[in-house]
Amino acid sequence: MTLARDLRRSFAAIVRQDVLRAWRRRGQVFAGLLFFVIACSLYPLAIGPEARQLRLLAPGMLWVTALLASMLSLSRLFSREFADGSLDQLLLSPQPLAWLVLAKICAHWLTSGLPLMLLTPLLAQQYGMPFAAAMGLAASLMVGTPVLSLIGAVGAALTLGVRGGAVLLCILVLPLCAPVLVFGAAAGAAADAGLPMTAELSLLGACLALSLLLCPLAAAAGLRIAAE
Repeated sequence: MTLARDLRRSFAAIVRQDVLRAWRRRGQVFAGLLFFVIACSLYPLAIGPEARQLRLLAPGMLWVTALLASMLSLSRLFSREFADGSLDQLLLSPQPLAWLVLAKICAHWLTSGLPLMLLTPLLAQQYGMPFAAAMGLAASLMVGTPVLSLIGAVGAALTLGVRGGAVLLCILVLPLCAPVLVFGAAAGAAADAGLPMTAELSLLGACLALSLLLCPLAAAAGLRIAAE
């Protein structure tokens, strides 16, 4: 019971600390949101006013833009701890490192993935998507964007302290996120067509479960390598 309580407290403390830190530097958070809004707003201008074509392309475009927007903050996931030396404290903590890494990933999703999901129904109106379809697309982002943060954490740990790490991070992470992108866009397309999203959301849920099992462990191993 004491161990479980300590794990909950350490998890909540890291999430709270990272969220507050992101709020103090909210310009970086708003930069990702602004990129998402601007990019999603530029696609209809480039494609044209054809309503049917916009609705057909909307799920894929919104998902691709959400993926790119979430990538903007991944390089900072562990960089502060690496720069100020607090990464050693995480490594020496009595709590499992993978558990602490999962807390940081949760905080990253709260400050990047969650705002993107909340903005999606509004931005989908530019493509002529019905509100019900837009909410279905947002539901796919709710399940899929945590996977982006989990996979991105592995790349952020492996490229920590490497020169040109942001570029290398994109090269490592983007191919691994392709299945999530495919299933998420397919879920949005099914919602727009009025079809059940059960299969696509189940596949996204499977990706999330597998990522929750493997990615914190892999990111923890990457952090130990970076600290050596």
